Amino acid sequence: MTYADFASSQSFLLWSTFAIALVMGALVNKTNFCTMGAVSDWVNMGDTGRLRAWLLAIAVGVLGVTGLEAAGMVNLSGTFPPYRQTSLPWLEYVLGGLLFGIGMTLASGCGNKTLIRIGGGNLKSIMVLLVIAVIAYFMINPFPGSDKTLYSMLFYPWTNPTAVALSGNQDLGAMLFADNVATGRMVAGGVIGGLLLVWVFLSADFRGSFDNILGGLVVGLAVLAAWYVSSNVMVDADGEILSLQAYVQDWELYAPADAVRPAAAGPLAAQSFTFINPMGQTLGYAASGFDRTLLTFGIMALAGVVAGSLLWSLVSRSFRIEWFASGRDFVNHLVGATLMGFGGVLAMGCTIGQGITGFSTLALGSILTFVAIVVGSAATMKVQYILMMRGEA
Repeated sequence: MTYADFASSQSFLLWSTFAIALVMGALVNKTNFCTMGAVSDWVNMGDTGRLRAWLLAIAVGVLGVTGLEAAGMVNLSGTFPPYRQTSLPWLEYVLGGLLFGIGMTLASGCGNKTLIRIGGGNLKSIMVLLVIAVIAYFMINPFPGSDKTLYSMLFYPWTNPTAVALSGNQDLGAMLFADNVATGRMVAGGVIGGLLLVWVFLSADFRGSFDNILGGLVVGLAVLAAWYVSSNVMVDADGEILSLQAYVQDWELYAPADAVRPAAAGPLAAQSFTFINPMGQTLGYAASGFDRTLLTFGIMALAGVVAGSLLWSLVSRSFRIEWFASGRDFVNHLVGATLMGFGGVLAMGCTIGQGITGFSTLALGSILTFVAIVVGSAATMKVQYILMMRGEA
């Protein structure tokens, strides 16, 4: 996927991202794939169907990335965000995951589910999206006339000092097999992915659930497709084949004078689906008057999921306008959205961004975040159940 100019290469990346997200959005809506629902079914009813669908998506991601990386078809050495970074800010992963898990429970779904619900006509989720977007934006970008961000004021002074500096990358393959990282990644990926698949398909009920199997497969394959595309779109710069990120980093050397330079090179690195930071990116893009230099993979992914969900809602005639049932419902969604905004950026991802995309790289931080999200969500559901029973009493 090599193009003669940067504009064509970038256009292919953005529209490919939209197309993959469109399919994922439609089929996630169709199959009711939901990570918060997975935890809820498990905690409240003992039903592991949707939990197994989530783990199937993770297994597909892990095994797929292991195979693609071994074949040299994806490059995960400098991803956006940097899942395998040598710094391990474990407190941020755990705290962010807990906040996100609590938030998604209060707000009736994770970041991906919020987009799916918007496509289905849920007006409550538009409010959730806007709140997450504002917080996510200012967690990373400074306030007007200031060099301070929400992250630098509220978290960095006490969370960053706890980060552990590693001698190598934080993925399990590199950590467990430092002398032979490539082999270590194949072994770790094969074992973990294989064990997940075995547990997922041990359930006869799951094996008989077409929608759960389809949902898990589609989400896992969408994550792989995005990894592949974002790793392989190249620019032919006078005979030198460069990634989009490398091309932008040396823009003055390669680009013609009339070319439009993206605002940043980082968002052009290899990446896959995540939805909290892209909500902040989308806010910045809209606030700029839709400046095309700010258009990113994440923004197109967000738009594609909403469009795909809307398409399925119209085809299946399931589109329904939904508003807050009460003042308490509004407050729950507001608080939940706020916690998801803080937690999703702090943990560097959501149930998709860390729970599947990051997990597919076997990054320790992604696994910590996944566990923390499940614990935060499950604990919140238990508290809600206790409060409900006391109220009825």
